[in-house]
Amino acid sequence: MLKFVDVQRDMPLKRDPDMRKRDFHEIYAEFSREKAEEQAARCSQCGVPYCQNHCPLHNNIPDWLLMTAEGRLEEAYRLSQETNTFPEICGRICPQDRLCEGNCVIEQAGHGTVTIGAIEKYITDTAWEEGWVKPVAPAIERSESVGIIGAGPGGLAAAERLRREGIQVTIYDRYDRAGGLLIYGIPGFKLEKDVVARRIDQLEKAGVQFVLNCNVGEDLTFQAIRERHDAVLIATGVYKSRDLQAPGVGAAGVVRAIDYLTASNRVNLGDRVPEFESGELNAEGKRVVVIGGGDTAMDCVRTAIRQGAKSVKCLYRRDRANMPGSQREVQNAEEEGVEFVWLTAPKGFRGDPVEGVIVQKMRLGPPDATGRQSPEVIEGADYTEPAELVILALGFLPEDLPTLWQEEALEVTRWGTILTDYRTHMTKIPGVFAVGDIVRGASLVVWAIKDGRDAADSMLEYLSRSARMAAE
Repeated sequence: MLKFVDVQRDMPLKRDPDMRKRDFHEIYAEFSREKAEEQAARCSQCGVPYCQNHCPLHNNIPDWLLMTAEGRLEEAYRLSQETNTFPEICGRICPQDRLCEGNCVIEQAGHGTVTIGAIEKYITDTAWEEGWVKPVAPAIERSESVGIIGAGPGGLAAAERLRREGIQVTIYDRYDRAGGLLIYGIPGFKLEKDVVARRIDQLEKAGVQFVLNCNVGEDLTFQAIRERHDAVLIATGVYKSRDLQAPGVGAAGVVRAIDYLTASNRVNLGDRVPEFESGELNAEGKRVVVIGGGDTAMDCVRTAIRQGAKSVKCLYRRDRANMPGSQREVQNAEEEGVEFVWLTAPKGFRGDPVEGVIVQKMRLGPPDATGRQSPEVIEGADYTEPAELVILALGFLPEDLPTLWQEEALEVTRWGTILTDYRTHMTKIPGVFAVGDIVRGASLVVWAIKDGRDAADSMLEYLSRSARMAAE
């Protein structure tokens, strides 16, 4: 270990931008065993590992880096799996530059961070290839059952942990495939879908039941799910797009990011999507403008490039240093031909179908309530940006679940997210728990996994306590 002084940081090779923007395959190659061992050996084995402290799952990063450097890959995988249900997914899509790698001690010392994400991906991909990843096989089957609403990362993580303890698990999801945003939200160039599918397959082999194409509140009531199970977990995520109030926003060609990304992912999965075929959700040959600066906006601009857009521009009301999206994703997008127009915001839209975005220029003023500088409009500096497709990537809000599910006892916060006890994840309804974005608001996959695992532990305590009380 401690080779960071002599060995430079190195990432897996990236495919050439001109090649990778022609398809939706992942852009990074796999580390060789020798390269993974070399890069893992750069870890300084800190007494206080900030990488671990800033990982939502508190992964034992220094330990599995040491094991990788010593060639003990199966041990490294076993250790990573103890704290992370889906390490190969987090290794691909976590914003490591804002989490573990961004807080690496040797990075702060100017030596360049350890490539934690790429090594995590290598460890688990190797585990799959070697057959070390096995379906959950509980030692004892229990009679209690749990219903999980939502087959995204939070629900799947909870299901895996519950099955380890022998709990009977059924997952209900509105879509025709399990995986949630891992399947329909995140493009293949960041997360190829077979990576998710093999985890779903493992859960099915472990005994998890999936009820798909099931829209709770319409196809099946929330009350019916509660009656079927001893406990319920709500892990629906947030899919309601944040609205933009501006003249012309309802014009044809102004679309929501979630609709655009879902259509693209469905096409790449082999589905027939009429809105894509008609051109409504297809960027081919069009001047595209994406509005927003988060990770969803990055997914949209890079998808548009791959669909053959004539040009792709991203408007963001702050500057590069203040954008919420991953800087690594911004760099990848720029390499692929995306143009970022900083300090700009939409004022309205021209034409129906849309022909252009009326853009107002901004400057950064005093900090807002969060400490970030507030953007201010520069009067008289408006201009029109030509566009035939405008994608709104402004974030997501929770749906009104108490109304949709006719469950007034399900309390929500002033933001519309479900109110839970932060320690147990239980709602105000006994035996009903909630995790992920529907509690936090739009957040990261790794936080949903963390919540799902923690909620599963709380549900196990609740079920055991209920069983003891029934026995008495």
